[in-house]
Amino acid sequence: MTPEPQRRRPAPKRAPRRPELPSDDEISAWSKPTRPAESLDSVAARYPDRHLSLSSRRTPMEFYDTPERPKAFSMDSLEFFFLIAQYFREALPLRLILLMIACQKAGGQIRLTQEEMATVLDVHRGKINEALQEIMSHGIVFKVRRGVYQFNPPYSYRVAEFIPGTELVEAEYVQVDQDKTLAKIRRDESLPDLVRFPSLEHMREAIEELRKKRAEERAARRLARAQRQEKGTAQ
Repeated sequence: MTPEPQRRRPAPKRAPRRPELPSDDEISAWSKPTRPAESLDSVAARYPDRHLSLSSRRTPMEFYDTPERPKAFSMDSLEFFFLIAQYFREALPLRLILLMIACQKAGGQIRLTQEEMATVLDVHRGKINEALQEIMSHGIVFKVRRGVYQFNPPYSYRVAEFIPGTELVEAEYVQVDQDKTLAKIRRDESLPDLVRFPSLEHMREAIEELRKKRAEERAARRLARAQRQEKGTAQ
């Protein structure tokens, strides 16, 4: 009885050799797997003539952040953007709001004259005044004095600002607490109630009124068009 022939076991597959970087062929290096780094010490030992550094981990939504001055950022109400996009049908008020957001200082103060606004946006000063009055009528900003306006904190508000230094001026970090600005605005009885007690619900109601008015105007135009067509058919 002849023994059965022994089957030859296949040799174990070896993982492809991973090239080390730097590679002499830069083009082919993109398509080749690289050896994972187990630790910075192993990488340093592999490339003794190179300097290694490890940057700090970035924290989302933080700008100008340092241990001494934490949480510096610009805060804008996304709901505010959503509502003004619905309400303002003309481009100029929206452009003006965005300009003021871009130019505001720490605490939400905007130091721009109407002439400067008109120059930047390339429109007539009278148009700027009309758009500005409409914006202020909703309590979005209010006038402090000539050339100085103030954002209502719940809408758009820069709570901190880093001012880089120059050869003659030292760098400056400015931080303003929102609650203190709100308290100051609410104590000022010379301001309209809509400024002292801002409400996005007011904007929502204004949007509904605007839509209702536009729907009535469209219905009136359709009725007038149908009456003209009926009159023309009768003749």
